[in-house]
Amino acid sequence: MHDRITRVLRYVQYSWRTQNMTDNSKTLLYKKITDLTEISVSSLDKLFEIATQRHYKKGETILKQGQICKTITFVESGYLRTFIDKEGTEINTDFSFEGSFTTNLKSLRSASSSDTSIQAGETTTIYEFDKDRLLELYNLSAEIESFGRKLLEQLLIAQEEHTNLFKIYSPTERYQYLQTNKPEILQRISLSQLSSYLGIARETLSRIRKNKE
Repeated sequence: MHDRITRVLRYVQYSWRTQNMTDNSKTLLYKKITDLTEISVSSLDKLFEIATQRHYKKGETILKQGQICKTITFVESGYLRTFIDKEGTEINTDFSFEGSFTTNLKSLRSASSSDTSIQAGETTTIYEFDKDRLLELYNLSAEIESFGRKLLEQLLIAQEEHTNLFKIYSPTERYQYLQTNKPEILQRISLSQLSSYLGIARETLSRIRKNKE
């Protein structure tokens, strides 16, 4: 009798894990993690166990300027807008679309106040990873620690890429860069939001776009 109960329990656990893994494998998050690093099913399960799925309407805030950032966010659908509020004027610094991670690295790593806000640009579904719970997993799994290291490298490269956009390129060259490397921004972001991101007047952006047609 005891052996039969044990077999049933094992079957239930196996069925649950199989179903859970099947559901997870349908997500962009699953694809992103497995593209980023080699990782076992058990480590993937651990990551999904601490991933909190949230839904936001357009304009709702994920992180407010002045708060301490405690999470890394993955965009499953929709997009997020990162911006600085400077004396009542919003200056866009990033747009994170489906399949990408975002956070405020400085605030996350130093527990200091975030200098940016993160807001849903449209109806958006995200997964949030709590920093402390991630660090706990890094200590338990070399695979997850490797994932975290590669993710950090990716975030730092993206940050440096944005900085260089303004250090090296003229307004026209910035627009050309987006055309080549980030066409989705041009397709989905309004003219006013895009001009803020590029650091130019809306009229200047209209003129650049017209010359490129």
